[in-house]
Amino acid sequence: MTPFARLLSLLLLTGLAACGGEPLRFAVPDTAPPEQRVSIGYSSVELREVSLPTYAAGEEIALEQAPGVLSTSADRLWADDPARAVTLELSRSLLRITGAQIAPEPWPFEEFADARVEVRVEHMLAGADGQFRISGQYFVSPSERTGRARTRLFSLSVPMTGTAPAAIAAARGQAVSQLAGLIARDGLR
Repeated sequence: MTPFARLLSLLLLTGLAACGGEPLRFAVPDTAPPEQRVSIGYSSVELREVSLPTYAAGEEIALEQAPGVLSTSADRLWADDPARAVTLELSRSLLRITGAQIAPEPWPFEEFADARVEVRVEHMLAGADGQFRISGQYFVSPSERTGRARTRLFSLSVPMTGTAPAAIAAARGQAVSQLAGLIARDGLR
């Protein structure tokens, strides 16, 4: 499908949704369990709330129309607050990958976690080229008794099956799952 045809389809869908009244909300589907486990150097990890750029933190689903040009629609909304949802998705994926005690802040257990992870997302966008991209930086801060502090940059890309909100949601889920694997392998060892 050409970019013009994609844009025309998007505009028609947006127009139809506007006639329907209530906006549609899109949940990120649960990703498949990891194929293999990653052993990490901590038995417990606290995950701070993920920091997102303004366009990704809003409830409207952003889509790149041309390089650097983003569009949103009040008729295409995320089902949950994006920062909360991405934090929970990342926490769940880290737990599945590592088998360690992983929880988002505030830490719900009596004993303090062995390490804290903070993720600051610089870009998180469904691109006009059919790729969902997420990039930024993460930080691993061990407790006083374990390991050394680390910081790493990340940049991941996941192909989308289209530009419909459900396809964007599925790609976001895959990208966050891949980010969890990267953090486990490179940041938590």
